[in-house]
Amino acid sequence: MRILFLNTIVFYYSINTITAQTFDLGSWNILNLKYNLDEKLSFFGEGQMRSLKFYNDFHYYEFKGGINFKVHKNVKLSLGAGSYQTYKEGGDFVLPKNNNEFRIWPQFILFQSIYKLKIEQRYRAELRYTSNGYRNRFRYRLGVSYPFGKLRNEYKPFQVSASNELFFTDKEPYFERNRMLLAFNYKPSKATTIQIGYLHQLDYKINDETGRDFFQIGYFIELFRTTSQNTIIDSDIKDN
Repeated sequence: MRILFLNTIVFYYSINTITAQTFDLGSWNILNLKYNLDEKLSFFGEGQMRSLKFYNDFHYYEFKGGINFKVHKNVKLSLGAGSYQTYKEGGDFVLPKNNNEFRIWPQFILFQSIYKLKIEQRYRAELRYTSNGYRNRFRYRLGVSYPFGKLRNEYKPFQVSASNELFFTDKEPYFERNRMLLAFNYKPSKATTIQIGYLHQLDYKINDETGRDFFQIGYFIELFRTTSQNTIIDSDIKDN
């Protein structure tokens, strides 16, 4: 309950911060591929590219991959790893870099449904091998999604979602970042999802990436081993 209360307070603070800052919309682009081996085991790969202005001043990219295992219909474990590259501000991929990082991250996700709402709680620990030395980081994300529209092949084509994520470390100042996302998803088919969203990121005493407002667009591809698997497996809150 305490962490939910803290999440609510930071979410409210972020809303107020948005109105107080000079608005400069960047871009946040995602390409995600997921392969479901069966109802429990799946693999994923993802690439991201971000800019501090609207498709200008590109300063960040990442690529990562990993494995998911569903131990229960409401519980999923994941293990991922990837490369995360952050450049200086003022242009497209300006050198020298602010951060050159390799990251390993185990995570634990809980799912719950309340009427038509789907609730997700994600806990992630990050082992970060950065250009400034080794760091630990811990993340908690609370998300809610609402699928709607006429049922197609056992899935609904539209979805709105909101999430708020807190970032902590084991060193002062402990709290690093808050990330808030509002998104709309459209599924033109069972295997594909297009996401459009608005993301606000607030950073506190962190220099590897500057907090901004972003226009987010994502394309998610989900493949299944056999055609008999008609259930959409964990497609609620996007972004691994």
